[in-house]
Amino acid sequence: MTTSLFTFAFDSAEKPEHDRLGGKCTSLAIMTSAGAPVPPGFAVTTDAFNAVMNQTTLREHIITILDGLDMDDVDEVDKRATHIRELILTQSVPDDVREATAAAYQALMSLCGGEVPVAVRSSATAEDLPDASFAGQQDTYLWITGEHNVHEKIRECWASLYTARAITYRMANNISDEGLSMAVAVQKMVNSRTSGVAMTIDPGNGDRSKIVIDSSWGLGELVVSGEVTPDNFVVDKIMLSVVNRIISDKHEELVPTTHGTVERREIEAERRNSSSLSDDEIIAVAKLAKSAEKHYGCVQDVEWAIDADLPDGHNVLLLQSRPETVWSQKASAVSFVSAGSGIEAITKSLMTQVNR
Repeated sequence: MTTSLFTFAFDSAEKPEHDRLGGKCTSLAIMTSAGAPVPPGFAVTTDAFNAVMNQTTLREHIITILDGLDMDDVDEVDKRATHIRELILTQSVPDDVREATAAAYQALMSLCGGEVPVAVRSSATAEDLPDASFAGQQDTYLWITGEHNVHEKIRECWASLYTARAITYRMANNISDEGLSMAVAVQKMVNSRTSGVAMTIDPGNGDRSKIVIDSSWGLGELVVSGEVTPDNFVVDKIMLSVVNRIISDKHEELVPTTHGTVERREIEAERRNSSSLSDDEIIAVAKLAKSAEKHYGCVQDVEWAIDADLPDGHNVLLLQSRPETVWSQKASAVSFVSAGSGIEAITKSLMTQVNR
């Protein structure tokens, strides 16, 4: 796949730059270059977004619209957010941006052996910073087919930078709108049999010797959004063994349709209370999360999926990896930790496994 000013292939030999790719796309490019099992795709860079915003006085107009906004005035926030998104959605896209995006999309389709559905995901430059839990503030579109539809969803991702939720979040966290930009990930859609998230820390108590996995049937958006109670697995990071599991009543899943869309579907009785992962798959997901943590050198929040179309042993795919924010902030506030505490935690974990 090719790389240009306005697009960046995830398998590019060039070094990814956060300012051009945003948090999500930078992570995908880094993990691809590290050999992680990442579905192929490309980024529409912030240069494309900036080209759209700067061809008129749109950026200055948006700053003016947001000036003096009270984030506690819900109706006014929603009104101004809607107005800004309409401006972006009706703004013309320069020919060179559209041509570069079309070329990258066709190259991806060629790589995949024909036209396949893609996911179109936002990748804001303020996203995935260690001090801001920004994930989920912009939009994601799944099972998109056709060049025209991809172009439209890219535009909608740009506009989602100014949803009421995103605007309020930035105001509450003192994230400036000046210079804010948006890249977009266009990535081969995974036919997820099972998907979820994996944390290389126990989010309940901050135990870094554990990997905690949440999983459910189908696409992972219902897990990420909290609309489905997922299965929960705790894995010992050192021994790579399952130390606790909770199998939940998973009432619905998000699945693709034959029309290139997704729909909610009630899960049949025999699967509702069955484990969404086998023991081998649990360990495979844990290994994937552990390798991401090793590569980045910090605790990770990993989104993953098991592709129904790929054979066992090759079907666990990494969709996204970003720094964990809650416990990382708490850890940075601690000025002193006893020298023996790390060794004691590891020893305790090992002895627990041996004595079982």
